[in-house]
Amino acid sequence: MSKRGKQYLKAREHKGDENKEYSIEEAVGLLKKASFAKFDESVDMAIRLGVNPKYSDQMVRGTVVLPHGTGKTKKICVIASGEKIKEAEEAGADHAGGEELIEKIAGGWIDFDIVIATPDVMRGVGKLGRILGTKGLMPNPKSGTVTFDIRKAVEETKAGKVEFRVDKTSIVHSTVGKVAFAEDKLAENVRTFVQAILQAKPAAAKGKYVRSIFISSTMGPSFKISEEVLEKQETK
Repeated sequence: MSKRGKQYLKAREHKGDENKEYSIEEAVGLLKKASFAKFDESVDMAIRLGVNPKYSDQMVRGTVVLPHGTGKTKKICVIASGEKIKEAEEAGADHAGGEELIEKIAGGWIDFDIVIATPDVMRGVGKLGRILGTKGLMPNPKSGTVTFDIRKAVEETKAGKVEFRVDKTSIVHSTVGKVAFAEDKLAENVRTFVQAILQAKPAAAKGKYVRSIFISSTMGPSFKISEEVLEKQETK
C-alpha cells in the first residue's frame, strides 16, 4: 500500500470530514489553502455521470469556453487552404499551412496541442489518423475543430476553450484553471463547466444524470461539490 507524503497529509487537514460536501466557493477556497506544491498547480474536475458511454446515444461530449481560461497556453496548428491560411495567422495560430503541414506531420512532427482544419482539406488530414488519432488531436466537427470559421475557432481556443468527453467509466475529467487564479474567477470557471455538462445531457440518459462532482489541485486532496449546488445549476 502506497504511503502519502507529509505535505499531502497536512493538506488533507483542510478537508476535514471525508463525506462533507461544499458549495463551489467553499471548495475553491479550501483547495487553494490545501495547495502545497512549489509550482502553480492545475485545478481539475471529475464529474461522474449516470450514463453508459458504450451506447452512442448516451455519449456526452462537447466544448465550452471558460470565462477566465485554463491558465495553459496551447499551440494551435491550422491546416487549411487559400485565404484561410492567412486568416489563421492573423487570428494567432502558431502554425498554419496546407499540404506542406500535412506532409510534415506525416513525417513525425507534432509540435502543437490542437489541430484545426477546414472541411476542404479533411481528405488529406484523414491520412494522419494514425498519428493524430492516437494522441487525441484529430480534428472533429463535434468539437468545433473542423470549420471554415477559422478565426473564431482559433480565438476561442486561445481564450480558454476546452473539449470534454465522458470516459468509459462514465466520468468527465477536465482542467478548469490554476491555483493562482483568484477565487471568484476559479468559481466562475467551475460553474461554467458544470453548466456545459448539464446542457450536454443526452436525451437517452435516464435517472440521476450528475452523480457527483469533485474538484482538486494537481497534488492536493479533492473536495466534493454539494448536490444542492447541482440542483441550482439544473434549474438555470
